Amino acid sequence: MNKGLRALGRLKTGTMNKTEAAYAALLEAQKAAGEVAWYKFEAIKLRLADNTFLTVDFAVMLSEGLLEMHDVKGSKSIYMDDAKVKMKVAADMYPLVFKVAYPRLKRDGGGWLVEDV
Repeated sequence: MNKGLRALGRLKTGTMNKTEAAYAALLEAQKAAGEVAWYKFEAIKLRLADNTFLTVDFAVMLSEGLLEMHDVKGSKSIYMDDAKVKMKVAADMYPLVFKVAYPRLKRDGGGWLVEDV
């Protein structure tokens, strides 16, 4: 595996990295626009199996009341297989909408690519 694609270390629980902070700014703008009613970082920990959990980056409640789980990744290339499997298992187990968000490069117009799991 290419070392350049791995995170250098984990931040303290509850601390956002730069990409997550940028996504929080997007959610805040959507909240101000009335699209998002509420969101919280690392708010929900889902049990997938014995000793196996998933803590999604953002729990997001849309203005119409739908609760979504948004995981933020720096790019598609660092979205590892184990994380993909956990998201798919959680999507099968829980009646929630699961999404993965990636920042778009400025040369590609910027913003975010948000995909359903």
